Amino acid sequence: MSLIATQIRQKDARFYFASYPSDRLLEKIRFISRFYDEAGAQIRPEDVPAEDDVAQFIARVERSDQAFQRELSRNKIRAIRNFYETAVTQPPIPGTVLLFTPQTLGFEAWSDGSGVGRLQEPAEKFLVIDGQHRLAALEFYMRTHPDEAKNIAVPCVIFDGRSDDFATEMFVIINSTPTRINKSHLVDLYERVSWAEPDRRFAAHIAEQLYRADDSPLQYRINRLGGRSRQEKWILQAELFNEIHRWVKLAWKEIEPAGTDKRAALRYYEQARDFLKAAARVWGEAWGDAGYMVTKPVTLKAMLRVCADLSAADAEPADGRVERWTARLAPWTGQIAQFRSDGFYERFPSKGQVERVAKIHRELSKWAGIPTRGRG
Repeated sequence: MSLIATQIRQKDARFYFASYPSDRLLEKIRFISRFYDEAGAQIRPEDVPAEDDVAQFIARVERSDQAFQRELSRNKIRAIRNFYETAVTQPPIPGTVLLFTPQTLGFEAWSDGSGVGRLQEPAEKFLVIDGQHRLAALEFYMRTHPDEAKNIAVPCVIFDGRSDDFATEMFVIINSTPTRINKSHLVDLYERVSWAEPDRRFAAHIAEQLYRADDSPLQYRINRLGGRSRQEKWILQAELFNEIHRWVKLAWKEIEPAGTDKRAALRYYEQARDFLKAAARVWGEAWGDAGYMVTKPVTLKAMLRVCADLSAADAEPADGRVERWTARLAPWTGQIAQFRSDGFYERFPSKGQVERVAKIHRELSKWAGIPTRGRG
């Protein structure tokens, strides 16, 4: 099937603008959200009331760790559906919905030079770059007000014939403001965004391995956006990334000449992994214990700063590094009582989290005799 569309050219880019009948469009889109597959097992959606049609719909939405879209919000869908029901003179969907298909669509332009013509629909369903909540609400409006919904034409911009990374980059460009996209979500997509600074992509590779690698002490303990895990999380991905990026910036003069691809990032991941393994040994039973602050964000961030300091002075040789660093960090064992949850904030007083992380960094470095680099 085909629809009337206008072909738009901007520099080397070509895309289409079309008015899509709502009932036809809802049959041609694929609702999907980002999901993190922990330990190779699907995370079962939370139980939701049978009478909550929006929650039931979200629970059935396809989830994939290759997707870029955020998890659908039931409150947002309900609010938009309510707007559709109450809108009279104002248009329900005044802004364009952005659609994507990797298939190259056929376009037969009219001979008048207007750029208007017939655009072939893709064989598979469109991915939605922007507008999933509006279309999900439209789905519910269609169920309760079918005759009115059929009269709604949805303005759409259609991108075709590109890779999924192109769609990811468009999503990030549109949503990368503090009010639109979660920082952890943005970190997760850095490697697929061509304009991201190389040091940020490098740090994102390290953070990805710390989350996913089987030999990482932080495997699945990092709180990423999407997926409802039953596992205890220790630190937000955005917080972890900030500390890794801080380390990368300090070492960038050494990193850049040696290469900044995933293989090069793996070497720094291995240093972070070995440091955390050594730290886990010296902290003993306090590691991961809820009665201690050892694996809480404030201490993990401080430890990653010590890792950056130690790796600058003693990263090589890699063989025997865990044992060597365990010996170096051994004085921490005598300070375990300092990190009991009870009274922790009185023992490390500060005006806020930033100052407390810096203070713990200085104390950890002093106990282990490791010179600090950069600002504490």
